[in-house]
Amino acid sequence: MKILTVEDDAVARAVLRQALRKLGHEVIEAADGAAAWERFQAEPVRVVVSDWLMPKLDGLELCRHVRARTGSEYTYFILLTGHDATEDNQRSAADAGVDDFLTKPLNFEELWNRLRVAERILRYATQVRQLEEMMPICSYCKKIRDDKNYWQQIEGYINERTGSEFSHSVCPDCYQRVVAPELEKIKAMSNPPPEPRH
Repeated sequence: MKILTVEDDAVARAVLRQALRKLGHEVIEAADGAAAWERFQAEPVRVVVSDWLMPKLDGLELCRHVRARTGSEYTYFILLTGHDATEDNQRSAADAGVDDFLTKPLNFEELWNRLRVAERILRYATQVRQLEEMMPICSYCKKIRDDKNYWQQIEGYINERTGSEFSHSVCPDCYQRVVAPELEKIKAMSNPPPEPRH
């Protein structure tokens, strides 16, 4: 798994790098939150292990930036901190969108356990996203069922989720199959053949 590590202390960063590589992961490094955010935007990863207190952009702000992104796969965020795991610290981390956090000094077994959980959650998040992307559509009228079990026209469904507007036209196949015969019927009705003379 590719993991972004964010740590301003060079020694702690090296320890984290070695631990993650020993666990078989690919490591991308950043020395502060601002650099990490730039790396993340250029090369999104599914797991971030970040220090809490850093210059420029701290771990909580970095997490808020990651959570503010839309339309992308879920990123599991582990906060590494020298703070005690107090209730207030846990609440601050949860409010920022942090999934889990570890206290320093780094414990190899705890890191291994947290990453196993991260892998499981990311696998489930991917499955849920794939299910959400499947749209139940009526094979007759082409209405789509939303998550509240309400059936609506495809245009309305897409507009609510993307803001897209639609213009309507007729494809060549439907023109030949549906429109042209209807036009011929109308034409025939408006110009009935003359009645035969006796």
